[in-house]
Amino acid sequence: MKRGKVLYLAFLISHFLFFIFFGCASWGIASAEEYFSIGMAYYDMGKFDEAEKWLNRAKAKDKTKSASEYNLGRIAFETGRYEDAAKHFESVLKRDPGNIPALKAAAYTRIRNGEIEKAEALYDRLLTLVPESADDGYNHALVLFAMKKYAEAEQVLKNHEFALLDNNDVLLLYARCQKEQGKPEAIDTYAQWLVNNTDPKVRYEYAQLLEKDELYARALEEYRTALTGLGASSVNPSRPELRFTIARILLIADANSVEGINELESAVRDGFEDIEAAEGLLADGRISAFNKDSVRKVITEMRRSADAAVTADEAVMDDPNSIDAEAENATGNAFEAE
Repeated sequence: MKRGKVLYLAFLISHFLFFIFFGCASWGIASAEEYFSIGMAYYDMGKFDEAEKWLNRAKAKDKTKSASEYNLGRIAFETGRYEDAAKHFESVLKRDPGNIPALKAAAYTRIRNGEIEKAEALYDRLLTLVPESADDGYNHALVLFAMKKYAEAEQVLKNHEFALLDNNDVLLLYARCQKEQGKPEAIDTYAQWLVNNTDPKVRYEYAQLLEKDELYARALEEYRTALTGLGASSVNPSRPELRFTIARILLIADANSVEGINELESAVRDGFEDIEAAEGLLADGRISAFNKDSVRKVITEMRRSADAAVTADEAVMDDPNSIDAEAENATGNAFEAE
């Protein structure tokens, strides 16, 4: 906060306090508006403890009760007390069911507190009052998506078609709602999102849709593009998982080519360890018998590596000092070599 504003707020607080102590015959004569103004001045300064004291005094005065309750909720939210915050906002709504700021705050607070169903009910009320609010519609759709109400989430987003054109987050959520319902138009929606965005994980989702529709050439292109943008520490998918996926597509799309086997071997060298997934290739009737023989050889090597790793782990468990001993031997050998 700028120094000038801090000085102004400090002056404002001192002015009100002087008036309350010396301008009134007693403490009780001070108005709710004065208490409220002091509380909000402290709030603007980030002094939430002081702000709460004064806003609670203001709340006791009927005229500013809702505003004070609302701002007490804001303070509770800012300090991470989400349940208290929600209670303050919902207390306002009991007196004023159509209070839009309180509805928004209560809904968002319930999300932060992990209470998805309560948040959904609040957003439903909110959008009945302000159906044109794209931001609140997006939040409502997010909540519905989390509840696996994909069709309802899609319909909420459809009510804000202008936002689908202008907002990347809204468009991506729309694509995901369509994908979860198995709608073929999800492919076009993902493609529209990718015109202006490059997230490799979203591109992976898009490639999965293409593969599901047996558009293997396009899926392979998108998987490879996703791989180039995927970081080494990425998960869901990891680089080895994505390389395995590329290998699977190659084995399916071109049964007579050895390119898929080469890619599978590269995936294993890159750290792919899911033997069960590799065994699944053997049950796929689209993969040639010749390539299945090669897949078996790869699986055999994967099992050997896995068994060797287990043996090494068991050796360490049996003799936890073995690593230190081996390290000392290696160091000694190095000095002898010199």
